[in-house]
Amino acid sequence: MNHRKIRQILKDTDFIHTSGTPEELQVAEYLKAQCESLGVSAHLEAFPVEMAEMHEAHLYITYANGREEEIPCEGYRLSGSGTAEAPFLYLPDTSPVSLTQVKGKIVMLDTGVGYFTYHDLLEAGVAGIITYDGNLRYRDHDIDKKELRPYVRDGADKVLGANVNAKDAFRLVKGGAVGARIVIDQTESEGESHNVVAEIPGTSDEWIVLSAHYDTVPLSRGSYDNMSGCIGLLCIMDALKDKPHRYGLRFVFCGSEERGLLGSKAYVRDHEAELDKIALNINLDMIGTYMGHFIACASAEEALVSYISYLGFETGFAVKARQGVYSSDSTPFADKGIPAVSFARAANPSQATIHNRYDTPDLLSDEQIRLDGVFLTEFTRHMADAVKCPVKREIPEKVKNELDEYLARKRREA
Repeated sequence: MNHRKIRQILKDTDFIHTSGTPEELQVAEYLKAQCESLGVSAHLEAFPVEMAEMHEAHLYITYANGREEEIPCEGYRLSGSGTAEAPFLYLPDTSPVSLTQVKGKIVMLDTGVGYFTYHDLLEAGVAGIITYDGNLRYRDHDIDKKELRPYVRDGADKVLGANVNAKDAFRLVKGGAVGARIVIDQTESEGESHNVVAEIPGTSDEWIVLSAHYDTVPLSRGSYDNMSGCIGLLCIMDALKDKPHRYGLRFVFCGSEERGLLGSKAYVRDHEAELDKIALNINLDMIGTYMGHFIACASAEEALVSYISYLGFETGFAVKARQGVYSSDSTPFADKGIPAVSFARAANPSQATIHNRYDTPDLLSDEQIRLDGVFLTEFTRHMADAVKCPVKREIPEKVKNELDEYLARKRREA
């Protein structure tokens, strides 16, 4: 794939396209058309996602002198509707000692709201939750649209939440906030997201599945995270489409990754009966930045880590590989017992940042995307042409333990 084509795809998808929205579907149909333009058949597979339309969201803060101030906020989607009013507490951590303070209070956290954090707060009697994002030093006053993810709540009661900008979070703590009131009115419903699936059949009935997500978070246009990975898939597809390989290549452009890997989870759920025919998952999540080092994280045997490192030496491509679990669409495959590896070009946040307005096409080098794609194509070719895929179809106990922690089946070990 040449530079002009890479830049055109980045331009055509340079807008926010979050899970379950018409814009996400627009990008899904665009990627389907890109596959078909390469002569590879593709189709969309729908799956349900929970949605919310926010009608009203307010956060009022009271200070020790009695002054009340409304703080700009975004209400937590899927957290219900109503009013929560209680004393305000800044909670810098959720240790057992800190949790003794939260009963009947609206707490502001330095962290996101994960499964164990939410359930610990709920058990401790929290009245409401405030989070923040952004950066105290950035000029913008953007506020991300957060949600109480269904798998985080996992059937427990809903607690109203609000998200604010880091500048306001700092200001209200510095100002000595003593009380808070959250008011939210929203309509919750079921929506639809899509995976885009394209196939290059092989000479056997086994497959290598390649994945990359295409959705964005509400503040981001998602060029780096992760249209770059989608372009990487198209580069591999373009290079390998004309020669039959032993293993078929199935390309899955995942929707709704940013909401908890929902697209890849839907894929392995809906294709349960054929998972035993998948030898390997190759996942791309953020490549092609001007600066940054190339990494691989293998949720598989240690031999795959060595293999990737050796291939880097053979091809003259610098790659740092390790064994573990990567926070991307490789994880649901590994959790089903399918060896998986995620590739990324990890840039310093001062050079390329994600999940905000600064994730734009300007972060990306057309030539670096192409070069990353060449290495990824070579790795895929080695796997697809193997008489037998060299990666053992088993997940090491160390990785299984990390999967249990990542997927909140057990608490992370200290």
